[in-house]
Amino acid sequence: MLGLALPVLAEESLTLLVGYTDWWLAGHFLHGDEYKAAMGLMSYMMWLLPSLFAALAIGATAMVSRFVGANDRQKAAHVTNQAVLVGVAFTIVAGIVLAAGGSGFVRAMQLESPADELALRYLWIVLPVLPLIMVEQVGIACLRGAGDTVSGFVAKSIVNVVNVVVSSLLVVGPGFIPRLGWEGIAIGTACGHGLGGLLVLGLLIRGRAGLSLRLKRMRPDTDLIRRLLRVGLPGGLDVTALLLCHFTYLAIINSLGVSAAAAHGLGVQIEAMAWLPANAFHVAAATMTGQFLGAGDPRRAARSVFVAGASAVALLTVAALVFYFGGGILTTFFTGDLTDSTGIATARLLKIACFATPALGLLMVLQGALRGAGDTRWSLGITLVSLILLRVPFACWFAWEQIPLPFTDAVVPGWGMGVAGAWWAMVIDVIIRSGLASLRFLHGGWKRAKV
Repeated sequence: MLGLALPVLAEESLTLLVGYTDWWLAGHFLHGDEYKAAMGLMSYMMWLLPSLFAALAIGATAMVSRFVGANDRQKAAHVTNQAVLVGVAFTIVAGIVLAAGGSGFVRAMQLESPADELALRYLWIVLPVLPLIMVEQVGIACLRGAGDTVSGFVAKSIVNVVNVVVSSLLVVGPGFIPRLGWEGIAIGTACGHGLGGLLVLGLLIRGRAGLSLRLKRMRPDTDLIRRLLRVGLPGGLDVTALLLCHFTYLAIINSLGVSAAAAHGLGVQIEAMAWLPANAFHVAAATMTGQFLGAGDPRRAARSVFVAGASAVALLTVAALVFYFGGGILTTFFTGDLTDSTGIATARLLKIACFATPALGLLMVLQGALRGAGDTRWSLGITLVSLILLRVPFACWFAWEQIPLPFTDAVVPGWGMGVAGAWWAMVIDVIIRSGLASLRFLHGGWKRAKV
């Protein structure tokens, strides 16, 4: 488990460093809550763009790990080629949709001007590297399924170093380097992901972990593509539903004003200290579950999930304590001012988040196990039920003073707790989703899922 998880843990820590650097630059060199609010939306956007290929990544990880577990690396390589082929089609469709609807999407997020204009400028700079983001996501997912988490770590390390260096130079503008401000952060992000995609593409063309890209293997194999999508689409819909609900949740918070949006965005970025490293155990659980099931050993598959889950819960319990007792120190690092109103509000949010943080670690590991086993329909159902019936309605109820009823002129009273109320809704959602995922895992039906 540690052999799989530690490279991903290091990789996610570097990703965290990038987000922290971008927020530090925005807090120290770009003055005004509009930049913090735009950064909050862009944090979600940089979650959305890689997630456009979640269906392929989840399906590829499950199938590659099964074939590797069954000692059939030739089929694992075939899956990799077909996943990249379908990824090209996905990229074309996604690029057209984002180019046509990007401005409408940003407006729908309820950001006040000029924060919405800043967010849109960021999107247009990053969008051209979408094909390389696809290669990065799908290629690393295949390598992880084959048990190679080191290649992804190396590629993402270079991505993140380039991102940090380019963004810092273009925002600060030392010497002869132009000072581009907000656009400098976006250009750094685009350069990092562009180089990362090229590195992963080069690794797969050369051959790594028994996987390689070859043109002759990229002729469409309709049967394999159908299997890939059958496994991946429910997982992709799960991620899509999660994103849609999170963006709806974000729009609810943005409607409270720029100050609330800024505090929420900074809080989410700091909270990533917990859930990005927990993703390392998510990846380990997905890979080990798929490989042990492919080898016909469900008992070891279950045991691996227990070990990964215990590790994630322990790690995130420590993070929860840091949030509760050290939230003010963390926010001051980004704002540079103990009296900054955004930092003070964010510290209060982190004290709320700590009550759900250990449950989040367990949830992420169980989701990885279910996806690695190919049992993606149950994960989708749990996400839909909890987010649609709990997080979004409770966020409206707790955050707003008045809740308009759809298709009528009537309103009902809310609790008016503001952004803090929305975070309490998040706590309830995470704890219940964790419980539902635990019940599904203990049921054991995932052991019989077919890929």
